[in-house]
Amino acid sequence: MARVITICNAKGGVGKTTTAINLAAYLVAMGKYVLLADMDPQANATTGLGVKVGSEEPNIYHAVVSDLNPQLFLKKTSLFGFDVLPAAQSLAGATVELVSMQERELRLKRVLAGVRTNYDYVLIDCPPSLGLLTVNALAASEHVLIPVQCEYFALEGLGQLLKTIELVRQGLNPDLQVLGVLLTMYDKRNQLSQQVVNEVMKNFPGRVFDAVVPRTVSLAEAPSYGKTILQFDPGSQAARAYRRLAEEIIKTT
Repeated sequence: MARVITICNAKGGVGKTTTAINLAAYLVAMGKYVLLADMDPQANATTGLGVKVGSEEPNIYHAVVSDLNPQLFLKKTSLFGFDVLPAAQSLAGATVELVSMQERELRLKRVLAGVRTNYDYVLIDCPPSLGLLTVNALAASEHVLIPVQCEYFALEGLGQLLKTIELVRQGLNPDLQVLGVLLTMYDKRNQLSQQVVNEVMKNFPGRVFDAVVPRTVSLAEAPSYGKTILQFDPGSQAARAYRRLAEEIIKTT
């Protein structure tokens, strides 16, 4: 049975989608079967893997809102053992439609129940908010991975996220645990980066991954080619960081 990991932070631009795509790629490279569920209406994880889904085509929205069998629209990526439950812009409507539904916070959990037995890991990429889509992801997971960028305001909003995780744990999912904090966009020439690292380690003692993802051009370029960093620039520092992260996650889950 797959371990389900939500990758989330209410702040945008912290490397959530980049982490979801590249962590999945390295887990697959280490012999694991991985499903990436794209719960962000921007669908960047879907398009960044070179998967094309028209706004009217079946996608994760139809599974969450209309109980469509996810097997019907599951897409294979260019890496063997790495599948994606794609998103499209129609997913934005789910936030409104879910409000009046029964057990609205548990819709994604039901969707994944039918497919998670086929994988070692299910990674969920979340939108940059703490709305119903993110709550659905947290309710469906055992673990939360929190990417934090090494920039000013890095810790802003983290308190609210931890409060939300605690509420989900109390009300919906007692098994939910913070797996760790991943430092992203690290620039060794920048003094601020090091200050943020120190601050995060002080706030999350023993919960910060050893892997630190550097700010690199190749990491930003890879999705425009529909590729992961493993395929695009496997010798880069960023590729080494995601390989190390995958090793740490296999060891701790």
